Amino acid sequence: MPASTRPHRTLAVLVHCLGVLTALPALPTPDPPRAAVTPVVAPASPSAVVASASPAPVVASASPSAPVVASASPPARTARAEPARPAAATAGPGTRTTPGAGSPSTRPGADRGTPPAVRVRVAPAGTPAPAYRIEVRNDGNAPVATTVRQELPPGSSATTVSAGGRTTRSAGRADSAEVTWRLTLPARSTTTLNTALTAAVDRPLTAPACAFDGSGNRPYDCATATWHQAAKPEADAGPTPFWQRPTTLLAAGALLLAVLAATGWWLLRRRRRVTGATTGRFGADPGVTGRPDSRGTVYPRPAVPSPAYRRRRPPVWLVVGMALAILAGVVGAAAWTATTRVAAIDTGAQPTSGAWTGPGHAGPLGVPLREAAFEFTVYRMACDPATARRRCQATVGVRNLTPQQQVWHGELQRAYLPDGRWVNADEPATRAANQGRDVFAEPVAADGRMLVPLVFTVAGPEPPNQVELRSGVFSAGVRVDVP
Repeated sequence: MPASTRPHRTLAVLVHCLGVLTALPALPTPDPPRAAVTPVVAPASPSAVVASASPAPVVASASPSAPVVASASPPARTARAEPARPAAATAGPGTRTTPGAGSPSTRPGADRGTPPAVRVRVAPAGTPAPAYRIEVRNDGNAPVATTVRQELPPGSSATTVSAGGRTTRSAGRADSAEVTWRLTLPARSTTTLNTALTAAVDRPLTAPACAFDGSGNRPYDCATATWHQAAKPEADAGPTPFWQRPTTLLAAGALLLAVLAATGWWLLRRRRRVTGATTGRFGADPGVTGRPDSRGTVYPRPAVPSPAYRRRRPPVWLVVGMALAILAGVVGAAAWTATTRVAAIDTGAQPTSGAWTGPGHAGPLGVPLREAAFEFTVYRMACDPATARRRCQATVGVRNLTPQQQVWHGELQRAYLPDGRWVNADEPATRAANQGRDVFAEPVAADGRMLVPLVFTVAGPEPPNQVELRSGVFSAGVRVDVP
């Protein structure tokens, strides 16, 4: 063999050997045969403890004289050992049972659970007096204990309440009332509640309703409805103005047609009269009129110029009258436009810097209000009893109106006090009211809706009288009046 190839062959042999040695630990090895286990029963002792923590059973006795017998099989390899399953043990004297890792008591978050599938629907009843119909549906497979609350409009009181509901004052607010039901909803069932109110019917009345958990703090679902007074029958309406009557319109149309016909006939007669006068004066002689005869001539005749006619001009009174009428129309249109715009100005609006985006709206509880990105609905406002520092919780529905997800911030949500001061949303208290969930950290999906309680901590005995909600820093936002 040439001397130049010896180092290469030696190097190849070494590399091959190293590869074989490296692959040996990865080769599968058969499990060693397990020897039969001969159970040995220890002497009876009240303090005997049976432990089963590994596949190789070991029976131990708490007595010093009890022998310990282990399985004769060698311990299984750690890499191929299967996780031990909890075995059912027979309860006996001195026996202790430890729950497995998969039991509900040791699973993280097992006590929080998903909220029940409870849905609320509110509709106004078609009655002359204000009335509402509330449908509470349980779509789950288990009964649910719930508290249903309906906010009554300001200045109204309940006259009829079904299903054992009670009328009480709203928490922390002396000028508003609510109807409360405590129900147990059977599985896959719908419960219908009815309320009738007495109030002034000169305006629409909105009465939202929400279903809470048994404690009445965590909302499941909310809905709202507005009752409108039925239209008055035609007999109660006043007489129709004469210019809106069909006979008046027909008479005016006939008169207009007669005037137009008379004007056209007069113009036609006048034109014929002028033409006849011209023909009788000058005749058909081309020498007089200057027009060549229709039969023609051998010798040309000198052309005689036609007599000059003076162009008729409209009278001065007609021109001046039309100008004054046009001027009066322009001045009237300008005055009407200016008056309309001035009347549309909201004198009660707060001054702004002009940098807001989107329109701003205001309304009472239960009315959906839209701004640049969200539609906000405040269903309820409840406050603690009057103390130096009191917590007020607002149940708010938020719906994203944009085609992309949006975020909102707790610093931009405010509650205004009667003296003009305002406070931001208390984010730690809001997180606690939402079962530890940070509602401001989660974006609202496109066309998504969420129902959250917002907590405001105010100082003083007076509760807030207005809530301001907005999606962004430059959004005009909405304002909800709280009675």
